[in-house]
Amino acid sequence: MHTLPYGSWPSPIDAALAAAHDGHPEYVGFVGDEAWWTEPRPTEGGRRTLVRRHVDGREESVLPAPWNVRSRVIEYGGHPWSGTTVDGRPLVVFVDFADQRLYRYEPGTEPVPLTPVSLVGGGLRWTEPQLLPERGEVWCVLEEFTGDGPTDVRRVPAAVPLDGSAAQDRDAVRELTGERHRFVTGPRLSPDGRSAAWLAWDHPRMPWDGTELVLAGVAEDGTLKEPRTVAGGPEESIAQVDWAADGSLLYASDRTGWWNLYRDGVPLCPREEEFAGPLWRLGLRWFAPLESGLVAVVHGRGAGVLGILDPETGEVVDAAGPWTEFAPTLAVHGEQVVAVGASPRTGYEVVELNTATGRARVIGAEHQDAVDPAYYPEPQIRTFAGPDGRDIHAHIYPPHNPGCVPPGGELPPYVVWAHGGPTSRAPLVLDLEIAYFTSRGIGVAEVDYGGSTGHGRAYRERLREQWGVVDVEDCAAVALALADEGTADRDRLAVRGGSAGGWTTAASLTQTDVYACGTIMYPILDLASWAEGETHDFESRYLETLVGPLAEVPARYAERSPTEHADRITVPFLLLQGLDDVICPPIQCERFLERLRGRRVPHAYLTFEGEGHGFRRADTMIRVLESELSLYAQAFGLDPRGVPTLELSE
Repeated sequence: MHTLPYGSWPSPIDAALAAAHDGHPEYVGFVGDEAWWTEPRPTEGGRRTLVRRHVDGREESVLPAPWNVRSRVIEYGGHPWSGTTVDGRPLVVFVDFADQRLYRYEPGTEPVPLTPVSLVGGGLRWTEPQLLPERGEVWCVLEEFTGDGPTDVRRVPAAVPLDGSAAQDRDAVRELTGERHRFVTGPRLSPDGRSAAWLAWDHPRMPWDGTELVLAGVAEDGTLKEPRTVAGGPEESIAQVDWAADGSLLYASDRTGWWNLYRDGVPLCPREEEFAGPLWRLGLRWFAPLESGLVAVVHGRGAGVLGILDPETGEVVDAAGPWTEFAPTLAVHGEQVVAVGASPRTGYEVVELNTATGRARVIGAEHQDAVDPAYYPEPQIRTFAGPDGRDIHAHIYPPHNPGCVPPGGELPPYVVWAHGGPTSRAPLVLDLEIAYFTSRGIGVAEVDYGGSTGHGRAYRERLREQWGVVDVEDCAAVALALADEGTADRDRLAVRGGSAGGWTTAASLTQTDVYACGTIMYPILDLASWAEGETHDFESRYLETLVGPLAEVPARYAERSPTEHADRITVPFLLLQGLDDVICPPIQCERFLERLRGRRVPHAYLTFEGEGHGFRRADTMIRVLESELSLYAQAFGLDPRGVPTLELSE
């Protein structure tokens, strides 16, 4: 055992290892009896491939580079593929990221485009494909840009011919309904094929504010007739809809303050916990009905676990196993349920649950310890008291290294992590980026500040018109509480975050004196400009609930924007930005730095070509982690051996 100062502990978890394990399986589905899913490839340009698990257990990446199975609908995307079997052979359709066209693919052949290219604005985009070979069509959501502006866009349910006749002909794409709403999810067909249900909403609401459940009949020509709203509204968020095998309609609504499940309007399992979450991407699934009448559910308070709900009794039996967190993706086939689960000791894995036997097992992307798990962090679930005594939920990751202890009396540095969203939360799972810091002697505190999901509607609405206030206060309260109780060194606290978390980081540095430095990634920094056209359509009116309508409270936008108060920053910071980001574009960072010019604040601004909103490439993530560690080394007086020194300029 070595006695070494915090931040100088040698660790086998380097930046390359953390980058190689970034991302996780998503969008599970069945193709016949086989489970398929998408999986990240950080070392292949950050693309996502489609993985097939053969019935004998072999895993195969069926699409080589550069194919990238990822949709850009609402920029955050959605379920990008669908599959079935025809004459015993797989038939798959998928969206390729590069051109956003929908492709038909059969193993052993080259993918064939089904949709055309449009040169207008962002072109044509597709998500949530559903293969209907008996109709010779793929039903999906069409996002069509009508001009060059980010909000010149329309979205409708559409049917794409499977024979490729629309590959050069936009008119061959059949729109299933008229244009009634700004945003729609993919229509779900009833078991008898006579009805379809989907979700819809309009500006300025976000889907976690209020959505409508739309029901329509299916006419003989395949159009959706007489659509009508049967549930939901401006103050009720319905996050998912699907059909049970008996033709009853299932949906997740937060009408009670918690996303619970309903069958034809009747609650199935009323609890003060969540059976759904925020619809950041179209096609997320928190529940999936089985042929037996049972329903697979991802549910919980904070973390979401996998369970089986009996609608007749309202009882839920959770899957046995080490997994403590499940992603919002589910697929069912017969008595099988496939999900994606993780824990503080394992990364996300593809898990199969047999509802007949109750047995759960890993069937894909199985976690392999790349280093001795003794170096993994040992998190604590904590609740802190914030301003006015309000609860603040957090995960605390103390420094941990099996071969090192600090000198007596030294307190460790801590970095507060503010998650993105902001209507989201931090999952409690093994993250080698966190381990990169904790194994070197730097603690991490993930804060689910007011506004986060997983704790009911009232908790997430704490941020209504309070963004830049509540999130900043809650992160600071956790940081100071750790210092006051002797867990963290008061003089060596930092804050970091990306996207909305980047906003919270920058706002924290301009509003408080809590932190000695900060890492700001692809942030929002200038509220007024962002609200007036510097972002994409999906979030273009988000600030009306987070801050208030710009026309009514312009002073509030200026008061809270870090760009307007860049002169208040006195501590070093690192600013990281993807040059292809259309959600939080580089101009936000450039404007902020211009306001800072001449202030003599040590900082670094690193930009990355080919990266959008969130970093996906291994080489990018390596540089980001090493630069971040170097910032902390310089600000805290650490010696993290072997890490390149980040040059800070004034």
